[in-house]
Amino acid sequence: MRKLLWAFTLVVLPLVVHAELPDFRSIVKESTPAVVKILVESKAEAPRSPEELEQLPEYLQRFFQFRGEQPRRQRQRRNTGSGFVVSADGYIVTNNHVVEGATSVTVRFTDRREYDAEIVGLDPRSDLALLKIEESNLPTLQLASDDSTDVGEWVLAIGSPFGLDFSVTAGIVSAKGRSLPTENGENYVPFLQTDVAINPGNSGGPLFNLDGNVVGVNSQIFTRSGGSIGLSFAIPSVVVRNVIDQLKANGEVVRGWLGVSIQEVDRNLAESFGLDRPRGALVSQVGPDSPAEQAGIESGDIILAFAGQAIETTSDLPHVVGLITPGTTVDAIIVRDGKERVLNVKVGGLDADQQLSVAGNAKAKGSGNKLGLVIEDADTEMMADLGLTGGVLVLEVAPDSAAAESGIVGGDVITRLGKSAIQDASDLAEAIDRLSPGQSVAVRLIRQGAPFFLAIRVPEVE
Repeated sequence: MRKLLWAFTLVVLPLVVHAELPDFRSIVKESTPAVVKILVESKAEAPRSPEELEQLPEYLQRFFQFRGEQPRRQRQRRNTGSGFVVSADGYIVTNNHVVEGATSVTVRFTDRREYDAEIVGLDPRSDLALLKIEESNLPTLQLASDDSTDVGEWVLAIGSPFGLDFSVTAGIVSAKGRSLPTENGENYVPFLQTDVAINPGNSGGPLFNLDGNVVGVNSQIFTRSGGSIGLSFAIPSVVVRNVIDQLKANGEVVRGWLGVSIQEVDRNLAESFGLDRPRGALVSQVGPDSPAEQAGIESGDIILAFAGQAIETTSDLPHVVGLITPGTTVDAIIVRDGKERVLNVKVGGLDADQQLSVAGNAKAKGSGNKLGLVIEDADTEMMADLGLTGGVLVLEVAPDSAAAESGIVGGDVITRLGKSAIQDASDLAEAIDRLSPGQSVAVRLIRQGAPFFLAIRVPEVE
């Protein structure tokens, strides 16, 4: 009898492993008692007086007239935010913008206990505030000890968005070191960006990692509608710890200060300074008697590292310097004339910082050169106004020239070309003669009071 053999095909399917999503229940249960809702009262804008109404256009006056009534008393404006307890004796962290200008601050816990709070200190530069209530043995939250939070890490927020008390939202860290300059252009906070749903009322609340430690204080959102669109920003714990320790001890915050104006290094500038890629912070100006000047930092230096921290972009430098205690001496790695150097810098205090200001006016005649510049010596009065000892004034820039392509315009004052300091027109002419066709070189300018660098490429055909 013939035996029939059946052929079987073995199909091996890939093993699919489903990663478990995090369970936030224990963090919420353990941490919520230390989270608070903050109720703030502040003075609303006073009603317009009859004298103010008279200054308005007639067609607008009718919208503000009191119609024979007496001016109303100034109303109290109410606002809400979030916060959390950082020490059992009653110290609470929130945002500066939550309590700034408050006439009264009330703190409410999950069990509905309420306390009047005193504002211990405010720090607008970091948007942090420290409050104090008279109570003891309070539940507390622990700040993460460092900034080791990773992009992609799960995080959790607890707060009171739109007055909905102690709401919980979760997401991941989207980015680190985000720069969000203040209205004054100050940039001392390397924000954590997350996709956690944060809305008005979450401000000042904690952002947790999966260990239950606070990695940030929720501060800002980016929105076109007034609600969350998945772009929220938190102040990292390393900044929070520094600020609240100083507010608790002194009621104010002093930051490290270097005393330089800096700008970004683009591809052309990187090439002109001999860097392998764009990186670092280019020093465009050094303040007189500043810590930078005393350490030997010069205009045209590129700072690659400071206090052991790599400086990839200009925004990294104030983030690092601001956290250094004034009076501390640290190493700075710079590039000068294409070579790396290490300088010892004794960091100063931010209170000593002054805005450097230079300004000048243009005149009307001069001579040309192969870069397409028409220049003349800056006169004595102009140099005094600019705080310079020398320089040349750009009167005109030839269309389609190397100077025009680099972005130089009439009215700029040139103080340096490549490695050469420019005192007058002859210095510039000699510096240009030393350039090779096709070479990219940095030029330092003063424009409308601001010093900065541009990269200019010498034409291949002279």
